[in-house]
Amino acid sequence: MTARIGVVTFPGSLDDRDTQRAIRVAGAEPVALWHKDKDLKQVDAVVLCGGFSYGDYLRAGAIARFSPVMDTVIDQAKAGLPVLGICNGFQILTEAHLLPGGMLGNDHLHFICRDQKLRVENADTSWTSDYTAGQEIHIPLKNMDGRYVADRRTLDELEAEGRVAFRYLDMNPNGSLNDIAGITNAAGNVVGLMPHPEHAVESLIGTGRTDGLPFFTSILKKLVNA
Repeated sequence: MTARIGVVTFPGSLDDRDTQRAIRVAGAEPVALWHKDKDLKQVDAVVLCGGFSYGDYLRAGAIARFSPVMDTVIDQAKAGLPVLGICNGFQILTEAHLLPGGMLGNDHLHFICRDQKLRVENADTSWTSDYTAGQEIHIPLKNMDGRYVADRRTLDELEAEGRVAFRYLDMNPNGSLNDIAGITNAAGNVVGLMPHPEHAVESLIGTGRTDGLPFFTSILKKLVNA
C-alpha cells in the first residue's frame, strides 16, 4: 500500500505543487488538502508548505494557524501524526505551538534567496532518518521572516534535548539564534525548518543536488515500516 502524504494549501501558498512533486519523486502519493477543510482524507503524514499565507499579515503564519484544517492537524500531531513545516509551514507550526519559539523578520531587513549550507544535527526524527548526524547538505533558502527566536530557557532545552534538527553553516542568513535552521518536537514527529528541501530533490533544478530528497524518503520508510 502506497503511503499518502497530505500537502496543505493556504491562500498565498507558493510551493504546494513543488512539495507534491517531491513526495511523488520519493515514491509516495501526494494528497492535496485545502485549508478550509478539516478532513485530512486519511493521510499518513502532512506537510505545511512554503509561501506567504494570507500575505503574512499580522505575523507570518499567524492567520493560517486558525484555518479549519489546523484544528485537525494540531490534534493529530499531538497524537503522533508526522508533520513537516517548510518555511511558512515552520512559521505556522510555531504559531500553533506545535513547535516552540517564533519567527521574526531577517536581521538585515531584506528578502534572501540563496543555496544554504546546513548541518544535520538530529537524524532520529520521522523526517530526518535518511540523513546522518553531522552530515553537511545544501538546501535552497528563500524568506523574509526567517529569524528564529526563543527565550533562553527554551533554547537551552532545545540544545540539551537534541531538538535542534538543522543548523546554518558558513553564514547565518537571517540572524536566527544559535544558528538554528530547523527544530523538532520532543516526540520527533513534528519538524520545522526554513530552507526548502522540496527544491532539492532532482539534479536538474535547484542546487543541482538532491540533498532535500531524504526528508521525503525518511518519512516514506517510517510509514512503510510502521
